[in-house]
Amino acid sequence: MNQRYRPITRLGLGGTGLGDMYHSTGDEAAHTTVAAAWEAGIRYFDTAPHYGTGLSEHRFGQALRSRPRRHYTLSTKVGRVLVPDPAGDIAPPFVSSLPFRRVTDYTAAGARRSVEDSLQRLALGSIDIVYVHDLSPDHLGDGFDHHYRIAAGAGGAFEELVRMREEGLIKGWGLGVNTVEPCLRALRDSDPDIFLLAGRYTLMETTPLAELFPLCAERGAGIVLGGPFNSGFLAGGDHYDYVPAKSQHHERRERLRQVAARHGVDLAAAALQFGAAHPVVAATIPGASSTRHLRRNADQMEVKIPAPFWQELVHEGLLPPEAPLPE
Repeated sequence: MNQRYRPITRLGLGGTGLGDMYHSTGDEAAHTTVAAAWEAGIRYFDTAPHYGTGLSEHRFGQALRSRPRRHYTLSTKVGRVLVPDPAGDIAPPFVSSLPFRRVTDYTAAGARRSVEDSLQRLALGSIDIVYVHDLSPDHLGDGFDHHYRIAAGAGGAFEELVRMREEGLIKGWGLGVNTVEPCLRALRDSDPDIFLLAGRYTLMETTPLAELFPLCAERGAGIVLGGPFNSGFLAGGDHYDYVPAKSQHHERRERLRQVAARHGVDLAAAALQFGAAHPVVAATIPGASSTRHLRRNADQMEVKIPAPFWQELVHEGLLPPEAPLPE
C-alpha cells in the first residue's frame, strides 16, 4: 500500500465562501481572508470548480501565488468541467459566477481536463489532493448509480486519478461528498487515499462511526471533515446541509446549547473540536468568507473544553458512547 498523503495542518480553510456562497465576498476580502488564515497557522486550503464556477479557485490562486508552494496543502475537485459561457452559471447556494457553465463529467478524460483547467485557473504548478465531487445520491438522485459506474469503471475518473497519482501530478485522491455510502463503495472498488466528507460527523450526527471510519482505519484512508458546523447551523446560522434547517434540527441544537450553557462552553468551538478528535480524521475545514470568521475558527480549535461537558453529551444521548472525545 502506498504512503497515504495527509494535509499539512489539521485545521483548514474551506473555499465555498471564496466562491460567494449565500452572499458576495469580493476579491479583496477573499485575499484578506486567505492572508489571515496563513497568519493563524492554517496551511490547508480546499476549493472546487463548482464554487462560484471557478471563482473560488481563481481567488485562492491569486492569494496563494506568493506563498512557498511546499509549505501548504491545496485540494480541488473533479466531476464538473467548466466550459465558456458569457452568461455564467449561477447555481444556489452560490450567488456569483465567472463566465463559465458546469458540465457533469465523471470520465477519465473529464477528470484529466478538470485538473489541468484547475491548474490554469489557480495559476499554480501543482495540486496535492483531488476529490471526485458530489458523486452522491443527494446530488445525483436517481442518476447516482449511472454516474458512479462511469467514475469507478474502465475509462472513469477513479482510474485516471490513480494514474495521476502514479505520475506525481497529484499526491492523493478520494471523494468529496455529503453522504457515507459512496465512500464505502469507493474503498471497495478502488484505492482512494482520503475523503472530504461534509456534515456527516458533527455534533448533529455521527453516521460514519458504524462502517466508514472502521473501514478507513483498516485501509489506511483518511478523512477531512467539511461542514463541521452543518452549513453554519452549529455556529448560529439558519441553514442545515445548505437548505433551511428543519424543526428537528433546531430542537437538537437547543439541547446542545443547554448542555453547553451549563458548562460555559462555546458550542461552535465544541463542534470544531469534536470531529477532529477521531483518529481517522486528518483535518477539518470550516468555511470562512471574512477574517473575523477565520480568526474565530482558529481560536476555537484551541479553546479548553472541560471533560464533564463531553460526558454529559454522552449521558444525554447526544453523542454515542463509542465516539472518541477531545482530551
